[in-house]
Amino acid sequence: MTSHSPALRTLDMYIDGQWVKPASGQYFETVDPFTAQPWAMVARGGAEDADRAVRAAHRAFKEGPWGKMHPSERGKIIHRLGTLIEEHADLLAEIEVRDNGRLLAEMQHQIRYIPKWYYYYAGLADKIEGVVHPCDKPALSYSRPEPLGVCVAIVPWNAPLLLLSLKAAPALAAGNTLVLKPAEHTSATALKLMELVEAAGFPPGVVNVVTGFGKEVGEPLVSHTLTRHVGFTGSTATGAHLYSLAAKDVKRVSLELGGKSPNIVFDDADLDNAVRGVVGGIFGATGQTCIAGSRLLVQRRIHDEFVEKLAAFTKTARVGDPRDVRTQVGPIANKMQFEKVLGYVDIARQDGAELLLGGKRPDGDECARGFFVEPTIFTGVNNEMRIAREEVFGPILSTLIFDDADEAVAIANDSEFGLAAGVWTRDMKLAMRMSDRLEAGSVWVNTYRDISYTTPFGGYKKSGIGRENGAEGIREYLQTKAVWLSTADEIANPFVIG
Repeated sequence: MTSHSPALRTLDMYIDGQWVKPASGQYFETVDPFTAQPWAMVARGGAEDADRAVRAAHRAFKEGPWGKMHPSERGKIIHRLGTLIEEHADLLAEIEVRDNGRLLAEMQHQIRYIPKWYYYYAGLADKIEGVVHPCDKPALSYSRPEPLGVCVAIVPWNAPLLLLSLKAAPALAAGNTLVLKPAEHTSATALKLMELVEAAGFPPGVVNVVTGFGKEVGEPLVSHTLTRHVGFTGSTATGAHLYSLAAKDVKRVSLELGGKSPNIVFDDADLDNAVRGVVGGIFGATGQTCIAGSRLLVQRRIHDEFVEKLAAFTKTARVGDPRDVRTQVGPIANKMQFEKVLGYVDIARQDGAELLLGGKRPDGDECARGFFVEPTIFTGVNNEMRIAREEVFGPILSTLIFDDADEAVAIANDSEFGLAAGVWTRDMKLAMRMSDRLEAGSVWVNTYRDISYTTPFGGYKKSGIGRENGAEGIREYLQTKAVWLSTADEIANPFVIG
């Protein structure tokens, strides 16, 4: 990462172990969401840069030391990277806050948790084992998992370093090489990470970063003939488009896409605790998470009481400077998303939803310049309204009423998405029945928005395919080879198979 101006930093790309300028010579501004002012210039990569990065990764996979290295040695390097991230957590957090407006307190916690992915998968690197099969032929038959080759990881702007790591750690542990493409709005932490990649001892070409816009650099990365796997986190529309591009060459694809997750509160729930969980589920990270609990389903008997408690608690949330440790809700990450979120406020009103709280830019000087939207609650929502069906990706909560568990399940599952769901109840039998019936890749009971490097994460329906985290996460980056060693004296009949 280089700096050519005291006012505005210039961030170059990282390819084949070198900091390189874009072939176009062009750069674009990245903007601080709190000030709405640019703070750095990011390299605008294109097809030529994408090709250079993929070819570098391919050489590193085929010819470099990475592919010949014993898995335990690869594990040591991956573990070292985790340690370096831990040591530089405060700096990485500061960069991430400046780039996407997430709370400093949140990012300091999150980035200190990220190394656990590298430690976990470093430990798995030398435990990828094959299987000997009980063959019914005169032969020794076994299979072994092998790396795929060049893996492309495309990550969004809401949690850049975390979502990058969910892909990078298992892909590297499996023995692959990587080309990373961060969101154009939030490239800085991925580039800073490359300094740590160098320090950890990764050979040149094993990890590369190409920055720029989706059509200009993302699509060429996905379409490249040497790319073997595409891992994408982002919107369902973009994921479907990249899926179609990858399908032309029958590439392996993992997609973690959008959500419209239901948070279901039954009348026997601990209401105060449920309020905290609902608030965290939608207003944490300013609602800019794929797992945001954006549909609140409340049982009719407690609806008014719960909503009153919810509104009162939400009003206490401090909105403001993400660098201030007192702040609980920061800005929207970029201007385009800011305008989209406010647009959905208008849509909800037009559809007949009742605005209970928020719906505008907060008052006061602190929020005057940045991309701020107040925590917003709509009541009187039905599941046919756009506000209940489309992913907003912002601090907007839609409240719906249900009478019994069957109706709650029907409303919750009436969605093209299926990423996550929450259930709040003291009745564990009910909780188990709900978890069985909900069409979601993750179901939280009496909690929300928890993740772990040990636990598979992914979606149902249009929320994606494949899984990240845990042992399932590394299998996305492996392919199976079957080997037959004949013990027969001769081929009995060369014209017959079986």
